[in-house]
Amino acid sequence: FRLHRSTAEEPHILLECDSSVLDSIQKHLKLYKIRRKVAIAPCPDLSLWAVIPGEQPGDASSLPKSADQALVLTPDPRAEVMGWRLIAKKGANLSAIIPGSQVGDVQDYHRHRYKQGIPEGVKDLPPGVALPLESNLAFLNGISFTKGCYIGQELTARTHHMGVIRKRLLPVSFPGSPPSSGIPPGTEILTQSGKRAGRFRAGQGELGIALLRLAHAKEPLCIHLPGDTVRLSASTPPWWPKAAAK
Repeated sequence: FRLHRSTAEEPHILLECDSSVLDSIQKHLKLYKIRRKVAIAPCPDLSLWAVIPGEQPGDASSLPKSADQALVLTPDPRAEVMGWRLIAKKGANLSAIIPGSQVGDVQDYHRHRYKQGIPEGVKDLPPGVALPLESNLAFLNGISFTKGCYIGQELTARTHHMGVIRKRLLPVSFPGSPPSSGIPPGTEILTQSGKRAGRFRAGQGELGIALLRLAHAKEPLCIHLPGDTVRLSASTPPWWPKAAAK
């Protein structure tokens, strides 16, 4: 997020990240600072909120354009179904910023994004494993095909323009109750005939997200666990571009 405090200053950039990798991200950014006068520091006095307007995509005009206690209040840049991102000082009065809002549980947020197939954080996008196009980042304003150059830019651009993407992250659901112990990340997913369909990434309750081969995504799927076989099904998110859903 760009934070323009005044026209006389350089813009401040606020980065949102997975808190579990805060230190490694700071070290990575400082590698590229070189000799520029750039200050990189965490903001422990801020809190992040997701504002989700029920099950239907929201209209940004229904939220106040600015509020004294909100540092950032903007549509989620990834997808309309994710509502808005709100960043405010810790302890801010949320009902004053968004009248009529109700504070939910963080697990409600994770369930919502798993239902929509939106990956987030290192559990869903393990570093060194997750590929940008397979993770649908081109649908989430996460990849630029006009700027250059960045690490992996040539391979990412070539794959995009060739249009050959055989695996994608998809939302999955379990018709029955999933194991109480959960499903380990990376667990192999098979078709009923025993073909390898992909791997489970993460989930919340009966919802989750998995990297699946598109050729098998519409088939009945299962996961074999010690002493149990868990059935699941995948779906194509309605917010995807129509051409990608085919």
